[in-house]
Formats: sequence, structure tokens, C-alpha cells
Amino acid sequence: MSHRRSWWKTGIGLVLTAVMLFPVYWMINVSFTKTSDLRDSPPNLFPFAPTLDGYTAVLSQQLPYLGTSLLIGLGTVLVTLVISAPAGYALAKLRLRGAAPLTFILLVAQMIPGVVMAMGFYAIYLNSGLLNTVGGLILADSTIAVPFGVLLFTAFMSGIPNELIQAATVDGAGPWRTFRSIILPVSRNSAITVSLFAFLWAWSDFIFASTLSRSGQFLPITLGIYKYIGNNTSQWNAIMATAVVASIPAAILLIVAQRYVAAGVTAGAVKD
Repeated sequence: MSHRRSWWKTGIGLVLTAVMLFPVYWMINVSFTKTSDLRDSPPNLFPFAPTLDGYTAVLSQQLPYLGTSLLIGLGTVLVTLVISAPAGYALAKLRLRGAAPLTFILLVAQMIPGVVMAMGFYAIYLNSGLLNTVGGLILADSTIAVPFGVLLFTAFMSGIPNELIQAATVDGAGPWRTFRSIILPVSRNSAITVSLFAFLWAWSDFIFASTLSRSGQFLPITLGIYKYIGNNTSQWNAIMATAVVASIPAAILLIVAQRYVAAGVTAGAVKD
């Protein structure tokens, strides 16, 4: 009886998974479909005469946007780790005054809508020269990732035994040396998790990009797809090919870092 019930649940899971993944499959299918087939009739469920014209257009027209998104993503990861890791250590182990209110502020910061933050950044960037710059987008995207990073590092580092820190102190290590030589290596899973989410947020950002860098020289791939749709509404295979290529880095990162993310997200959830 239990065996039949498990198969029933598995079947429902497969159906729901297929429904959720169908848009992804359709995107890939259209990216390989000829433009003439798209104009004459709806595309088939499978591209019987596949073409690489869409991907050729991506390589010739969208590579600068992909490079800019990669630069913004890596810059966001660097800024996020540099700020959130020491902050999490300080909140978890250095017994700072006002740690509880600061943690609450970080939680509230994650609830602020991105549109509101984008308008605030626009007013600041307009007078500071950061409008339409890669550095401005890195800074804006980091404001989304840093609160999450601080909270995750704090949760994980709170579970690190104090005996490790005490042993380092006995050996003459100060707070910074302890953090660099002991805390950071132990916090590898959390660091990978924070890095992954920071990169994905920066890679998929559209609100900050469209508000703060609409007319800049270096545009991310999200704006590249947006402009490409506006200029080539009839070339859906190229548009879908651009979306497929833009999804590849995120998919690879999720697959490679899956086990680290699972360990990092659950870090600090269970304590002895």
C-alpha cells in the first residue's frame, strides 16, 4: 500500500515538474526554430529542422552585454564578501553593542522594494557621477546581497565553537588574525552560498540596470535582451537564444555549488 502511495506522489511530482519546466523547454525549442516557421504557424513541440541562426546572432551582437553582466556579477560578489563576512563575524563573536537592533535593520532592509531603492540611488548617483557606470551598478546590487550575506554569516558563525577562538587568542592571535585564519576557512559553505546568491541577483537584475544605466556605454544582459526585443520583435529565435545563453552561467553555478548551498543555507539552523 505504501509502495503504491509513493508512486502516486512521484507521478504528481513529475507532472508538476514538467509543467514548471515547460517554459524553459519552449524557450530552447524556439531558439532552434527557423524564423520562417515562426511566422507561418506556431512552432512545433520539437524543432524538426533546427537552426543555429539565433545563436549566431547572440555571439555577434550580445557578447558585450554578457561580459558586462559577468563583470557586474563578480564585482558584486567581491563587495558582498568583503563587507558581509567581517560584519557577520563581528555580530556573531565580538559581542558588539547594538547587535540586535542592527540585525533587525538588516531584516527590514531586505523588505524594501527594489523600485524604491532604485529611485533613491538615482537621486544620489545623479550628483555623484555614478550614473551609467558599472561601478554604480555593482554598488546598487551589493545593497541587496549584503544584508542577506551578513545574516547568513552571522547564523553560521554563531555555531562555531568558542573554544577555537579562545585557542587562537591563547596563541597570540588577535580578532583579525582569528577571523582570517580560522573563521573564514571554516565558513567556506556559507561564503559559497552568499557568493552564489549575490552573483545571481546581480546577473538577473533589471530594475537597477534600467534605472541607473539605461544610457550607459556598458549595459548588462538584461537590458540587452530588453532592447533586443524592442528592435527585433520578429526574430524570436534570436531573442530566445539570447535568453538561453544568459541562463547558462546561472544554471552551471547552481549545479556546481548545489551541495555547498544546501549546507550553507541550513547553517546555524540547528544548535546543540
